[in-house]
Amino acid sequence: MTSEKFNQILEETLSKCKSTLGVKANEYATSDRLHNFKVAAELQSCTPMTALAGMMARHTVSVYDLIDRVEHGVEVPLELWDEKIGDHINYLILLSAMIQEEFEEERTENNDADTRSIIGFRK
Repeated sequence: MTSEKFNQILEETLSKCKSTLGVKANEYATSDRLHNFKVAAELQSCTPMTALAGMMARHTVSVYDLIDRVEHGVEVPLELWDEKIGDHINYLILLSAMIQEEFEEERTENNDADTRSIIGFRK
């Protein structure tokens, strides 16, 4: 694959991911884009990160299922691959946002100390 083709795929994928995250924000989120994970964490008595990981797991399973189908000779449409891979990328972006938020909160609590790791995630 040429660099040009790869870059085209990258741009198209990121554009679709951004669009999907925007649509889903209108459907699910409040002013806090991570609201659903925080509420799910409360309901499950776990951290928001664990709640997100649980929801992301089903997307991971979907990707593995598609791989299994292909390896068993079943055709999988490109549109389905794009959807499932995009879903997984979006959950990783949400995880990144959650981690960034936690770093910011720890930095604030530690009077802007140079916090470079999370000791424990809040419930």
